[in-house]
Amino acid sequence: ECRFTRQFSTNGDENGSAFAGDKHLGDDPETGLPVNLRAGRFGPYIQLGEGTKEEKPKRSGIPKGMNPDDVNFEFALKLLSLPRVVGEHPETKKEITAGLGRYGPFILHDGMYANVETVQDVFDIGINRAVTVLAEKAAGGGKGRFQRQKATVLKDLGEHPIEGGPMQVLDGRYGPYVSHNKINATVPKGTEPTDVTVDQAVQLLAERAAKAGKKKPAKKKTAAKKKAPAKKAAAKKKAPVKKTTAKKPAAKAKKSKASSES
Repeated sequence: ECRFTRQFSTNGDENGSAFAGDKHLGDDPETGLPVNLRAGRFGPYIQLGEGTKEEKPKRSGIPKGMNPDDVNFEFALKLLSLPRVVGEHPETKKEITAGLGRYGPFILHDGMYANVETVQDVFDIGINRAVTVLAEKAAGGGKGRFQRQKATVLKDLGEHPIEGGPMQVLDGRYGPYVSHNKINATVPKGTEPTDVTVDQAVQLLAERAAKAGKKKPAKKKTAAKKKAPAKKAAAKKKAPVKKTTAKKPAAKAKKSKASSES
């Protein structure tokens, strides 16, 4: 008998607390729907109601490093309220929002993300502090301009089996995509980015490259233009030859005239 065996849970958090059930925390005061703490494939999360076939239920992941047992009803409602509108940027007049993402707490403005220090900042940060954080982020990537967040690597697929070169699954502004040798292919909806295999990535990239290849005939026009000057140059070389042959008869005529006079 092995005394060191125990039940494993893939839903344990970073603190080692394993949560593998379904816990009812209370009912939402606005909608009356149940607020439940559940275990998911990527960790514990909060869910509001059960949803319908037409509309999925609202969900929010538990922040990394937080023990699921410490999540109470009040905090669960805060998580479900995200993303939170912080306010309007005084220069662009566009909204600044705060939320929790895969890589921690952040604020978002006009497509640019900037991280904040703690989860509590997501709920407490004001417009003045948010503008300052965004300005600092913009200054780090270029003076006076708001820079968009660089794509984050979600999965490294290694070398392309046929062409070589690194293949990666990236998280872009418009969703996850596969990238190789400056070719980007969108990950299909319903497919988890971290579940993309090498074979799937190769197929997606090949399909994308085939679509992009329809624009290649433009190179033929360039080649045709380069050949045109060569013909003109050849025509110019032949011209002096004709002039030379035309002068020879004239020289003979002068000689014959001179001999007759003598």
